[in-house]
Amino acid sequence: MSEQAGEAVPAAQKSSWTSFLKSLAGFTGDLSSMTAPPFILSPTSLTEFPAYWCERPELFAMIADGKTEEDRALAVLRWFISTLKGQYTSRNESMGSEKKPLNPVLGELFYGYWPESKERGGKTTLVVEQVSHHPPITAYRIANDAKGVVLTGHNAQKTSFSGGSIIVKQVGHAVLTVALPSGEKEEYLITLPRLRIDGLWYGSPYIELAETSFIQSSTGWLSTIEYKGKGYFSGKSHSFKATVTPANVSQSTHVIEGTWHTTSKDNRTNAQFHDVTTPKEEVTVTSIDEQGEWESRRLWHGVAKGIREGDFDSAAKDKSRIENEQRQRRRDETAAGTKWELKHFEHIDSCPVYERLGKMFSANPPTEDAYVYLNNGPDA
Repeated sequence: MSEQAGEAVPAAQKSSWTSFLKSLAGFTGDLSSMTAPPFILSPTSLTEFPAYWCERPELFAMIADGKTEEDRALAVLRWFISTLKGQYTSRNESMGSEKKPLNPVLGELFYGYWPESKERGGKTTLVVEQVSHHPPITAYRIANDAKGVVLTGHNAQKTSFSGGSIIVKQVGHAVLTVALPSGEKEEYLITLPRLRIDGLWYGSPYIELAETSFIQSSTGWLSTIEYKGKGYFSGKSHSFKATVTPANVSQSTHVIEGTWHTTSKDNRTNAQFHDVTTPKEEVTVTSIDEQGEWESRRLWHGVAKGIREGDFDSAAKDKSRIENEQRQRRRDETAAGTKWELKHFEHIDSCPVYERLGKMFSANPPTEDAYVYLNNGPDA
């Protein structure tokens, strides 16, 4: 994290950064509708972000190898904590500061996979669809069919500006399903942490996680994850404390502490719990030439090229072209009385798994909508 004012902002762009900060400070409502200056944009669309759930595909697959309910609950927590670094600090490490991802268009798609291996059994597949533009909502499914492990979820953001920071309330949840050798299945409801984007005044934004998120198993095991960031006077960036409690009071509670972007340990055994200092595995995606027009990397190719090369004028022009085409598409639909049809997911007003498992830890809100996968992805 830089503490030098404006260090991450190109000299030629400092005036637009200053005006962007002024507009932030005076803005009311959801910030997702604001246009960020091109130099603060990531060359990656938000549609690609679900791939971060599986950058360590062996941890995802290993959930199914747990012999007991306790083993599997801990394996789910270990995998989940190991996804946070990619989701929330990878731009800092690769680009010098946090960047705003490209806001996907309605119907945007992202497909990928992680190949099979001895450690993780079969191929792990990823299907992502942008199911809403206002507000931006991304639905996704990750599956390792050989292991019987499937993650389905959706994510949206409500953003606001407060006290010099951007506050992001993540809306949505994920459901992890594990098929057991007995023929039964376990389900895990995963809620999402809040984000705080700090460092804006230094021109070097970074993300800190805040408050609490939960992983509730259908077996009764509950992981309560508290996030603590670096305060003004004390504390360590990206710290967390996870308490893993059983449904049966005769079993022991686990307390896991550490920093989610490096390592943690189980306080009861003093053993290392997770370690994400080792290399991750990027998702495999077909070449841009082979992608359809709605696939993310083909759709945003010109914008991403401009951002990576520092040609922000061409990036901004191509971004405006895509956005104007989308506005015209919506106007045409309105005039024709038609509605955009989703390709891979179907919206339901209330998720039965969220409602059932959420009752076990008094989830707030008590009900939430969901997007059901239609089993029609490229690998279906």
